[in-house]
Amino acid sequence: MKNKKKRNPFLRILSFVSALLLMTVIAAIGMFYYIFGIPEPEGVSLASWPNRFTENFSVWMEDDHGEIKIEEIGLKRLDEYGLWLQVIDESGREVFSHNKPISRQTSYRASELIALSFHAYEQGNTVFVSSYKSSEKTWSYLIGFPYAVGKHMLYYNGENVGRLFPLFRMGLLLIFCFSFLFMAGYVFWLSRHLSRIAKGIEAISMRSFTFLDQKGVFGEIYGALNLMDAQLCHSDKVKQDTERLRREWIANITHDLKTPLSPIKGYAELLMQDPDQSPDQSSVQEYGRIILKNANYTEKMINDLKLTYQLDCGAAPYHPKRVRLVRFLKERVIDIVNDPAFRNRKILFESEIQECEIQLDMDLFRRALDNLIINALTHNPPETEVKIRIGAEAETRVWICISDNGAGMDEEELSELFNRYYRGTSTKEKPEGSGLGLAIAKQIITLHGGEINVKSRPGEGTSFTVVLFY
Repeated sequence: MKNKKKRNPFLRILSFVSALLLMTVIAAIGMFYYIFGIPEPEGVSLASWPNRFTENFSVWMEDDHGEIKIEEIGLKRLDEYGLWLQVIDESGREVFSHNKPISRQTSYRASELIALSFHAYEQGNTVFVSSYKSSEKTWSYLIGFPYAVGKHMLYYNGENVGRLFPLFRMGLLLIFCFSFLFMAGYVFWLSRHLSRIAKGIEAISMRSFTFLDQKGVFGEIYGALNLMDAQLCHSDKVKQDTERLRREWIANITHDLKTPLSPIKGYAELLMQDPDQSPDQSSVQEYGRIILKNANYTEKMINDLKLTYQLDCGAAPYHPKRVRLVRFLKERVIDIVNDPAFRNRKILFESEIQECEIQLDMDLFRRALDNLIINALTHNPPETEVKIRIGAEAETRVWICISDNGAGMDEEELSELFNRYYRGTSTKEKPEGSGLGLAIAKQIITLHGGEINVKSRPGEGTSFTVVLFY
């Protein structure tokens, strides 16, 4: 699986188009201000600002008995913007100036004033011309701006533009039609893929899904549908196998429960027969021994069933404490060796460490350990050697290996070994048992935060390795 963040293709397309549109708008605004903007003290203004400033400057001018006066605020604005001012009377002579360059002339002809209205940037300034008219006199004034402002007038053939206008409208209509067709095609394409996705989801629910090609914009979604179908198929197979094993296990456990009940019932009926025909004392004791044995077996099976479901639900009593593990294992092996059922079996114990202490629930862990060791003894020939070894790794974990050189198991048995609904083929050799031993052992080891692994080959024996962490 690709190690990357998955994205909705619709959001990805929308994000791409939005980003492209935003970049276009920003670039257009930037280009507009780059071409048509000039810097000034208050920021960036359009290049038409000098002309507007010149036209509006007359509000700060007044006629004082035939003499021109400039208000203080007007002179302050000229200083703030670094501009110069020159006022010309009707005869063309200068009557007032402010910040005027030394190189500027002091008188102008009418033609020169008109020409200045069209002059572009020269001698470090762009000059704009306007006029102020009072009730009696008229003054012309020039304001110089330190900006390279172009003054160009655009002329065009009105007749040709009138003929081009229908073509322009036709172009807009064609663009609109093309955009509409593009959107319609895109909607059709999108609807087709959405329909394919919807049908795929429906097919997954009906378990009739077919693999989709993971290409194009929707490749990730198709890949997710393929993965979902594969996981559901695997889950269905596991569920079917589990149900099959559960049914087989229930049939086996029912049969196993009936097995001890039959002698219990039979010998109980013998004990309840007519007192005149009752068996002697030795026979009664033998009947009692058989009944007790089968009752104990039945009780063990019921306890196994109860324990496995308690462990599965997290309701099993769990009381860990510090335990000297090597001593604990050694004592348990001695107890099994002294059991009459295994007195003649070959059981070896080896330790690669002196001692270690670990948190264990002694009763539960003893149950798991017994299940592993007794399982090796029970389901192998009498001459089989069982070896229990203990060692440690990197002072962080300890391992216990229970191995034998017995019959071994194939891959199919190994894959189902810890399933509580599974009974191996070798259980026929020793019918006593619930078939839950290894499942319970794994649950107990997992409860202790450990791991259990198994290796086996037919005819070469089996090895169980339990790993516990300090």
